[in-house]
Amino acid sequence: MANFVKWLGAGLGFTLGGPIGSILGFVVGNFIDGFSKVDIEAAKSFRATSRNVQSGDFEISLLLLSAVVIKADGKIDERELQFVQTHFKNMYGEERASHAFKLFKGFIQNNEVSTQQVCIQIRQNLSHASRLQLIHFLFGIANADGIVTEHEVNAIKTIAGYLYVNQYDFESIKAMFYENSESAYLILEIANNATNDEVKSAYRKMVKKYHPDKLQHLGEEHVKGAEEKFKQVRKAYEQIQKERGI
Repeated sequence: MANFVKWLGAGLGFTLGGPIGSILGFVVGNFIDGFSKVDIEAAKSFRATSRNVQSGDFEISLLLLSAVVIKADGKIDERELQFVQTHFKNMYGEERASHAFKLFKGFIQNNEVSTQQVCIQIRQNLSHASRLQLIHFLFGIANADGIVTEHEVNAIKTIAGYLYVNQYDFESIKAMFYENSESAYLILEIANNATNDEVKSAYRKMVKKYHPDKLQHLGEEHVKGAEEKFKQVRKAYEQIQKERGI
């Protein structure tokens, strides 16, 4: 129990209060054997030792919103669960991922989550770059079974709206998971009749927006995750350059 409570509290700031704190208390008290809501209070005592509060906040936000997306189509796909578990192992290592997945399974079973209230709390405390990374991760989950369903797109779009991620950013990230003639332009947030100068300008803008350094405050594990978006921007630009001969 001590290791779990330490993991839960060491990196958490805003997530131990508000609606997310209530959900954590409910899940720990009802879905994880050997734990109670008192453990949430115990976890708070570890916050002072944290070197990166926002990393923990981002982590819990990921778990909660991932649960919302996985349940969006009315079924729980094992490949999507595996995607979340594997991603967390890659980011945090075996032990921390194990603790995170226990919470995640609790979130999956909890049908009382208010997506809007959770997102309001997240957007008030996480940077725009962090919220963009959340949306990218959610599309990755939805695509883990090889297809992003309409239900999943709608769920992520709703989340994006609550997080104040605008339509252009949403469509840019969404396009990273589709391969068609329009994807490269959508990723750069421009029309396919944009001039060459507009293409170059858009590329510079997107490089700045999606640069991994914007997530340095979350820790190295999240910088690595951000690199995938950055690669997609470069790939889109190179595709357009090749098509246009520029």
